[in-house]
Amino acid sequence: MKEIRNIAIIAHVDHGKTTLVDQLLKDSGTFRDNEETQDRMMDSNDIERERGITILAKTTAINYKDARINILDTPGHADFGGEVERIMHMVDGVILVVDAFEGTMPQTRFVLKKALEAKVKPIVVINKIDRPHADPKRVIDEVLDLFLELGADDELLEFKTIFCSALKGTSSYSPEIETQQEGMSPIFDTILKEIPSPNRDVENSLQFQPALLDYNDYVGKIGIGRIARGKIRVNDMVTCARLDGTTKNFRIQKLYGFLGLKRLEIEEAEAGDIVGIAGLPDLNVGETICELNKVEALPLLRIDEPTLQMTFGTNSSPFAGKDGKLLTARKIEERLFKETQKDVSLKVERIANSESWVVSGRGELHLSILIETMRREGFELEVSKPKVIIKEIDGVKCEPYEDVQIDCPEEFVGSIMESLGSRGADLVSMNYELDQAKLQYVIPSRGLLGFMTNFLTLTKGYGICNHTFKEYRPVLKVSVGERSIGVLISTDTGQATGYAIQHIEDRGTLFIEPGTDVYEGMIVGENKYDMDLCVSPIKEKNLTNQRSSSKDTTVVLKSPRRLSLEQCLDYINTDELVEITPNSIRIRKKILNTAERKKQEARDRRGDEN
Repeated sequence: MKEIRNIAIIAHVDHGKTTLVDQLLKDSGTFRDNEETQDRMMDSNDIERERGITILAKTTAINYKDARINILDTPGHADFGGEVERIMHMVDGVILVVDAFEGTMPQTRFVLKKALEAKVKPIVVINKIDRPHADPKRVIDEVLDLFLELGADDELLEFKTIFCSALKGTSSYSPEIETQQEGMSPIFDTILKEIPSPNRDVENSLQFQPALLDYNDYVGKIGIGRIARGKIRVNDMVTCARLDGTTKNFRIQKLYGFLGLKRLEIEEAEAGDIVGIAGLPDLNVGETICELNKVEALPLLRIDEPTLQMTFGTNSSPFAGKDGKLLTARKIEERLFKETQKDVSLKVERIANSESWVVSGRGELHLSILIETMRREGFELEVSKPKVIIKEIDGVKCEPYEDVQIDCPEEFVGSIMESLGSRGADLVSMNYELDQAKLQYVIPSRGLLGFMTNFLTLTKGYGICNHTFKEYRPVLKVSVGERSIGVLISTDTGQATGYAIQHIEDRGTLFIEPGTDVYEGMIVGENKYDMDLCVSPIKEKNLTNQRSSSKDTTVVLKSPRRLSLEQCLDYINTDELVEITPNSIRIRKKILNTAERKKQEARDRRGDEN
């Protein structure tokens, strides 16, 4: 029986998890010499590669010496923390990757906390040892402090440490950069020596619990997990112990194993193996697959509840149908519910008698990546401002709070503290190092809505902000999350002209340029003042037959401000929507007609006064 090791690679965003997996795959001889590979091989979809982040956990396996090492590359961002938590039930050890310069960060704490709760054996890898100003000895002290702070058991504190440069493919047991050598042997050897082998009980009856879901159009849902005990074969009849306590019998249609970047069809697998199974169309995370009529359910897996929601709707703008092919409510609903088949942290609920859905997720990034994916697939839709989900705990209304860590040049500290103070944030600690400040806050999640756009402006792009979910606390009696500045709204439909834009520029910052198609109610810029202003961006110069006393001079217009999808979601207020099509992202008012909107605003003001 071949030896098996099951490990997960965990880290803060951009500390080098996926690059390290690349090197482990290359160094293990998994690929042929003439096989073409690319950087960040495990980040398989376009959005992951463009943003340099891992969105979905990936499974791979390598053969080293006489052992099979199953590796799970996990997301580092807190919005995808549910994946990390469930993966801990599939592995016996973790490799905690920490940047040799940045040290421990908010998500380092988050992922390590999940690992320690699951009591899996840790190995620490200090990556980017060759980075300028790297200080591995300081980072090791930070990691040890973090273990102690999170209440790690004594045996888990005895972790082994390896130092490497995943980018260059070198590693060693010493923090001295001169000791670095080609290859990843120290990491492989430490895994075999330190990480325990999984339970290989093949004699008992089958127990298998999917911790991740995948989906394809040929076989439907694929449940990925570790076989806890027993054996499983293709065409076996098995029983599924459902989440609601019922059972269902079905046949194993396909069984998948993993090697390198490939998902391979296999005939059988046994206890300790990480596999994917297909055959039950409505399989869920946390259900237990058992031998036929021998039901012994494993403990349920906890799935992180959504903390943020927004309304998705069919595109109702005058430009609906110009770009996309998929615009109907039926197509959008099918796509949203298909996404819930593999993303267990996502919840979708149709709003009665409407073409809208409430979509709940783990954060702005979680939901914006879904929107971006749909946009690239050819969908048109409109979405509302994100809002936090309020929960009632012991009769008290509670809202989600987050830990925030900000790294920025010292000169910007005052303006950041002022901005966060007005959003209900509490300062926990403040440290200075090399003209850089590190601020740690606890803030209501709604206080972060709209903050990132403001933050980049405040720090002139030099600041780094990381945040992670902390807990639910009683709702704070403070109004935060709304944009305080007004916008410029188009009163006409047509094509924007240079002449009109030249006269509007003095009113604020524009989001459009000459030649942009606009419609009534579309937001074309930001006002200088805290009130909305209606403008006509399509106005043309009146031509007369009289000669001008002075020749027309060339007009130089300012470059418009381009807002990304996340910035648009951050930017809008509750009376506004973001219109998303394959080629355009526009911001608009919910009520497009200027006269109707003004009447509604007057009614709202009267309501507030009463």
